[in-house]
Amino acid sequence: MARKRKAATGWRLRAIGVLALIVLIGAGWFWWHLQNWTPPAAEYPDQGVEVGAVDGAVNFRTLRALGAKFAYIDASDGERGANRRFATDLAAASAAGLKVGAVHRFDPCVLADGQSANFVTIVPRGGNLLPPAIALDRTADDCPQRVSEAAVESELMTLINQIEAHAGKHAILKISRGFEARYGLAERFERNLWVVGTRFRPTYAKRPWLLWTANRRLDSPAADQPLRWVVVQP
Repeated sequence: MARKRKAATGWRLRAIGVLALIVLIGAGWFWWHLQNWTPPAAEYPDQGVEVGAVDGAVNFRTLRALGAKFAYIDASDGERGANRRFATDLAAASAAGLKVGAVHRFDPCVLADGQSANFVTIVPRGGNLLPPAIALDRTADDCPQRVSEAAVESELMTLINQIEAHAGKHAILKISRGFEARYGLAERFERNLWVVGTRFRPTYAKRPWLLWTANRRLDSPAADQPLRWVVVQP
């Protein structure tokens, strides 16, 4: 009996070990899949990338060869933050044959005037740029002084109008899940939306979107750092 119990215990341990190995292999494959996945080109023919200073040097010609048709470049953040690589990346992306747009990150803690002034000093007026995008991911909960929801909405609307006046085009609102959960502005602003969610199409905006960051950490030979891969709703 003791030998049988010992044999049964050994079998169970081996089974658990094999199961653990299968789970580990499956998790590794899934992680690799997420790092390398992009939506099918047949389903989303217009695909591109969002890049910023944190991404370092990006080879836009390689991105073009990989199927990218456009690049959104982070330009400004609030009233002081600036991507010092913006002009360099703008020129390189345009030379590679990509359509290019600029992104401003909204700071609900400060007034719109300073933020739009920051944007216009970095991003050239008009031209062939894509519609500007305003990234909405930071809430007012951590502001030094209390900012009401009404004030956030008012300053955002002012910023949208100021950036659109400079660009000559309607802005796109890149709204995060957390920002939308906090303020619920997606349905109140009549602007095209840009949503974010790796692998699975987001529904948190509760209305159709134009752009989707389908992979927030795409491994690519075009850069040393993972890139944000974006597709256009066909």
